[in-house]
Amino acid sequence: MLFPEHDVRFIAVNSGVDSANQQDNDFTPFLNIINEFYVKDSSKKVKAVMKQKGESGEYLTTNPPYGYMKDPDNPKRHWVVDDEAVAVVRQIFAWCMEGFGPSQIAKKLKEAKVDCPTVHWMKMGRNAPAKTPDNPYNWAPRTITGILEKMEYLGHMVNFKTRKQSYRSKKKLENPPDQWKIFENTHEAIIDEETFARVQELRKNKRRPARTGKTNMFSGLVRCADCGEKLYYCTSNSFETRQDHFVCSTSRKKGKEVCDTHFIRAVVLEEGTLQHMRLVISCVAGYEDSFRRALGAKRSEEARKELSAKKQTLQKSENRLAELDRLFKRIYEDMVNGKLSEARFQMLSDDYEQEQADLRAKIEMLENEIQNQEDQAENVDRFIRQAKKYLYLEKLTPTVLNDMVNAVYVHAPDKSSGHRVQDVTISYNYIGILPANLLYDVVNGKAA
Repeated sequence: MLFPEHDVRFIAVNSGVDSANQQDNDFTPFLNIINEFYVKDSSKKVKAVMKQKGESGEYLTTNPPYGYMKDPDNPKRHWVVDDEAVAVVRQIFAWCMEGFGPSQIAKKLKEAKVDCPTVHWMKMGRNAPAKTPDNPYNWAPRTITGILEKMEYLGHMVNFKTRKQSYRSKKKLENPPDQWKIFENTHEAIIDEETFARVQELRKNKRRPARTGKTNMFSGLVRCADCGEKLYYCTSNSFETRQDHFVCSTSRKKGKEVCDTHFIRAVVLEEGTLQHMRLVISCVAGYEDSFRRALGAKRSEEARKELSAKKQTLQKSENRLAELDRLFKRIYEDMVNGKLSEARFQMLSDDYEQEQADLRAKIEMLENEIQNQEDQAENVDRFIRQAKKYLYLEKLTPTVLNDMVNAVYVHAPDKSSGHRVQDVTISYNYIGILPANLLYDVVNGKAA
């Protein structure tokens, strides 16, 4: 239709089509259908092959992500670390832990004159996905975002992250994470799991500079203790920082009738948080066993013995449950064969069913206890490792704050005594909020 309107003669030699021949034009739609069927069938076969490869643990990506390169000894099935790029990836994660966003990180890399991924790949002789940029140091914020979200940096292979709507479309669509296929520890990790998990949490609480251009390490972390909403970071145009403060967003938007004003100066918040963190770290360093007991976690040796005993009990219960199934089948056959009366069968089956119900409840309880105890012990161990990294904490930095603290809750001030008294509650990573008297009990040997 298009060619005749523009006086264009179309000739396909292999297909024997000439638009000037009306008979050929009549046959062309059928030829298109046949060609379409062939392409569609080929697409199905390619998809089946790719699915089989992806589910068997083979890389589906043609090129490794920035920070890795193909193993010269096994280019199709293994990645190795790119020493030059890996330093940049780790620096990007470190800056994110310090509170910098993708745009700020991109600006830092540009100022440091670090080659962007496309230029770096071209220098390595690898086919780059785009043409050479005019500025080799022009890092895009979306590139930083992609790096911060890649699970591949944990050493895992992630397949089926994207899909295409049909073989006709070249546009890639994102698959939800529950459709991903993850194979762990397939190559060397660049980022540890704790740092990666913390970065994902920080990315959920995006921090933007105030109108004055100032930023604060507590932005995104500090919340109202009453309504749970974030506190706005408010600044002045002057270089005086002592008046910079946080205020409840609900109070600002909806008024004091909905939520009382929760106001705290940034410098007071920083000083109070630093003092509390120092106290917690000193308790961990000097009274580790008491600290564990106060959090309900056992010593490593005690925990292993207790877990071993529970797992043995769990195994015995599961074995008995399987044995009861066999016994129930046996007495049923005896009843059918006349070796056991129906009344006797009913009595035994009732006993077995009751015992099975008790065992299932016991098994579920033991599994929950084992899982909770393992999770609790692991979380306490993680927190203790984090705390020991900062034994000589002199100054609070964004990295330290983000590494140890999950959230800070500011309460409404109390002026009933004639003085302004304000409580601040700190929720630490892995262990949450510590009870008010816990540290006192730890230091004075009163921990449970």
